[in-house]
Amino acid sequence: MEPHTTSSTWLRGVASTLSAQGLDAAALFADAGLDLAALDDPDRCWPTEQISLLWRLAAERSGNPAVALMNPHVAAPAHYGVVGYAMMSSADLRLGLERLIRYLQLVSDAASISLVPQAGGRCVRLDLFGGQSTVPRQRSEYGLLTLLTFCRWMTGRKLRPLWASFSFSAPLDEGPYSEAFQCPLRFEADFNGFCISDLDLSTKLPTGIAALADLHDRVARVELDRLNAPAIAHRAQEAILKRLQDGDPRRASIASDLCLSDHTLKRRLTEEGTSFSELVDGARRELAQRYLGQRHVSLAQIAYLLGYSDQSNFFRACTRWFGESPGEYRTRLSASP
Repeated sequence: MEPHTTSSTWLRGVASTLSAQGLDAAALFADAGLDLAALDDPDRCWPTEQISLLWRLAAERSGNPAVALMNPHVAAPAHYGVVGYAMMSSADLRLGLERLIRYLQLVSDAASISLVPQAGGRCVRLDLFGGQSTVPRQRSEYGLLTLLTFCRWMTGRKLRPLWASFSFSAPLDEGPYSEAFQCPLRFEADFNGFCISDLDLSTKLPTGIAALADLHDRVARVELDRLNAPAIAHRAQEAILKRLQDGDPRRASIASDLCLSDHTLKRRLTEEGTSFSELVDGARRELAQRYLGQRHVSLAQIAYLLGYSDQSNFFRACTRWFGESPGEYRTRLSASP
C-alpha cells in the first residue's frame, strides 16, 4: 500500500500558522524530518507520520495544547491549491464543499472529508490517516478550523456551525474552542467535524462565477489524472523510447516531455528507486531484444535506433546485457524453436 501523504500547499499553511505564533517553524520542520525550504516544490508530497510528529512537537514546544486553534483566522485559498479556487468559484457553499470532497486527493490522500446528513443540516466530517502513528488532536483541530475559516470567507459572513464535535476528551480549557468555532461543542464524539445548517449550505457565494468554476474543474481534473497516472519511471521510460533514435536522450528533454522540471524528475525517480541512466539503459535493452529478433534490421540500424552514435558502444552494451555480442545473440534467437 502506498504511504499517505499531504501536499506542499497545505504544509505551507501550517508553516505560516506556526511562524505567526512566534515559533521557529524551520526548527520544528527539521526535527520532524521535513524540509521547510522544499515546500516551494508544488509536486512534493509529505508523509503523514511526519506531519503528525510536527504537530506534537509544536504543542510541546509552545507549551500550548491549543496551538492549532491560535491561528489568525485568515482564509487562504492557496492552502488548498487549485481546489481552493474551484471551491470559491462555486455557486453556493454546498457545491464548494462537494468540490473539495471531489478533489481532496490533490491536497492530501491522508484525509477524508464527507458531508453527513444531520437534523437541520450536514456535518462536515474530517477523518485523518496517521499511517504508523496516531494522529494528534492538534492536526484535526487545524484541519477543521482552517476549513471553517475558509467557508466563512467564501460566504462573506461570520458563519456559525450548529455544533462542532471532537473525538477526544474535553480539554481543561474550552475557551480556545469556543472562540474559534463560535458554537456548542461536543467532546468524546464519534468523529471530528462541524455541522452547517441547510440554510448556510445554500448561501450564494459572492466569489461564485460559473465560467471560472468550469475552468477550475477542468484544471483540477487534469491534475487529478496526472496524480493517478502511472509511476513517473514508467512514463519517463515511454518518453525515452520515443526519443532514442534522435540520439542519446537528455534528462531535461524528457522532463519537459512530462511537464516536469529537471530537478523534479530526478527527485521523483530517486523516490521510486531508480535513476535516469538506468531507465535509458533499460529502454535500450528492451528495444535491442525487439530489433535483434528482426533479421531484416541490420546491426548498424539497431545501433542508430537505440541512440548510439558509435556502433562499438552498442556492441559493448549487448555484451553487458546478454553476455554475448549482438550477432551471437541474434544467431541464438534464430536457432531457438
